[in-house]
Amino acid sequence: MVARLNNMSLRARLVVEGYILGLHKSPYHGFSVEFAEHRAYGPGDEIRHIDWKLYGKTDRFYVKQFEEETNLRTHLILDTSNSMTYASGKITKLDYAGFLSAALSYLMLTQQDAVGLVTFDFKIKRYLPPRSKPGYLNTILSQLENHTTGRDTDVSPVLHEMAERIKKRGLVILISDLLDEPDKIMEGLKHFRHNNQEVIVFHILDRQELEFDFASRTRFRDLETAETIITEPWQIRHNYGQLINQFQDYYRRRCRQRKIDYIPLFSDQSLDLALNEYLMKRQKLG
Repeated sequence: MVARLNNMSLRARLVVEGYILGLHKSPYHGFSVEFAEHRAYGPGDEIRHIDWKLYGKTDRFYVKQFEEETNLRTHLILDTSNSMTYASGKITKLDYAGFLSAALSYLMLTQQDAVGLVTFDFKIKRYLPPRSKPGYLNTILSQLENHTTGRDTDVSPVLHEMAERIKKRGLVILISDLLDEPDKIMEGLKHFRHNNQEVIVFHILDRQELEFDFASRTRFRDLETAETIITEPWQIRHNYGQLINQFQDYYRRRCRQRKIDYIPLFSDQSLDLALNEYLMKRQKLG
């Protein structure tokens, strides 16, 4: 148990530190972790608060934010339903989502932000409220290591329940394959926005779910209902492709309308994109 926990902690640290190192080596410094603790210099700010070291790197004026300005409360809402266990390669969607949750938690706690974790399938299975103490990372990682998957997915009631439970304004991050009724999921996400929460949706997909690259007669089994179908993939590939594109386009369009950040991610993709999206949102929130 301790070895597994240490391994996840090490993995999260290496992902985040490797990402930050890449930013510092890059000519594009705009979304470095340093910026999560700074804001652009503006009228009324005192010159003595300018971070001259950061100015030397960016040729732009930034001022250090005070602690009460920087503290952000984030809820990570992680889908652990059976559909998340699909993998066409070595990494399941749930493995990837867990690594992402671990890396985000490490990054947030390093910045002294508060982070909490919610795991769910058809209902909330575990709720760890946001905390900002560094030692809280082990509590979150332990939950990520020891979660159990549930058979069914019912996203909407979980989102509505969490929208009612979260009293303080902050950031909500949903990490899911979104394989449920899209209209109901959007109603749940709108509930957060109605309560003035900022929202990011990381839509986790296996690349095979999009490309549907099956060459021979195949048996497909629903991971949640156990229903099976045997078919020749070429017969349904075109219609399937249209449906999956419409599925993504729906979320992309509706999230944009509600000012929700929608980020599709493949389970074989680097976590850098997800960390970058989070830091862009973090910078906007100041």
